[in-house]
Amino acid sequence: MAESMISQPLAGWGKPDLDLSEADWQSSSRGAGDVQIAFVEGFIAMRNSERPESPSLIFAPDEWRKFVMNARGGEFDLT
Repeated sequence: MAESMISQPLAGWGKPDLDLSEADWQSSSRGAGDVQIAFVEGFIAMRNSERPESPSLIFAPDEWRKFVMNARGGEFDLT
């Protein structure tokens, strides 16, 4: 089922083909929102918890750090 899915990277993006079947998915500390993350083989995978069968986004550590800093700075605030 969804938990046994292996992520499919987009061609040319230089992302690894990570096996996410044993990933330890974590939700936000508040339990709100639809995003889950997992740390796998030195990368960070992010998925929609309401559609875990859909592809996951894969971030290298430096990309993740930039994403988090920009999110904290309000760059992705849609309100």
